[in-house]
Amino acid sequence: MSEPSDAHRSVVSATQLMQWLQQATPPVLLDCGFDLADPTAGERAYAAGHLPGALYVHLDRDLSGAKTGSNGRHPLPPRQALAERAGAWGIAPGVQVVCYDAHGMPYAARAWWLLRWLGHDAVAVLDGGVAAWTAAGGTLSTEPAVPRPQPPYPPRPPGMPTVDAATLLANLGRRPVLDARAAERFRGDVEPLDRVAGHIPGALNRFFKDNLQPDGRLQPAARLREAFAALHADPAQLVHQCGSGVTACHNLLAMEHAGLAGSALYPGSWSEWCADPARPVARG
Repeated sequence: MSEPSDAHRSVVSATQLMQWLQQATPPVLLDCGFDLADPTAGERAYAAGHLPGALYVHLDRDLSGAKTGSNGRHPLPPRQALAERAGAWGIAPGVQVVCYDAHGMPYAARAWWLLRWLGHDAVAVLDGGVAAWTAAGGTLSTEPAVPRPQPPYPPRPPGMPTVDAATLLANLGRRPVLDARAAERFRGDVEPLDRVAGHIPGALNRFFKDNLQPDGRLQPAARLREAFAALHADPAQLVHQCGSGVTACHNLLAMEHAGLAGSALYPGSWSEWCADPARPVARG
């Protein structure tokens, strides 16, 4: 199938997805719906109605690895485990994948980033998620999808860079860090999920929802490019983080859409950083 260079690596519109689904080899659809406060909510929503043919993937079970208590709330899965899951979902090199959710795209962006990290280029996020799909006239189905399994995804170099806590600590003040959490969590006014409030010293803040238009789609690429350029940070040096490495992927997706690719993710993010009392904390 065709893979438009301006869509398959970042976001795809609902109308474009409808066209892709009419092709002889339709894309693999991944429903990534989730709720951090209710880990079963995404599966219930999927059962109530999802894009026809979409497979459900769970943030905790499918898009994260095992937690140790010190590696964050959503550590990366082992690459081999992710390769096996991708194959089971029907993903092979060259197969277009489209991820979506109904929550502003943070969970879809996590799946997008993971597949790019695995080395798979042909993956996009449905711009605007379920709301955009239904607004464009798309229907929802309650029929469980049947995957077309493939062998485990073949080994490839990581397609997205990462930075670990030790490297970040050693480069504090020398490498820009961008925190995707809401401003009140960044400042340390509140902390509903992690044991310590605050942020990594020197980090900048861009709430991931600032990437969205009122209808839930991403801001135009030019507007995003202007907003990220205002940070005065070289994309190749910028490190993205959030609470647990999920919503940071939204800022990475927005930068990719804006033509500012190349930034790294700190996967453990604040939940890992604050688990070690020896690491510095800033507030305000």
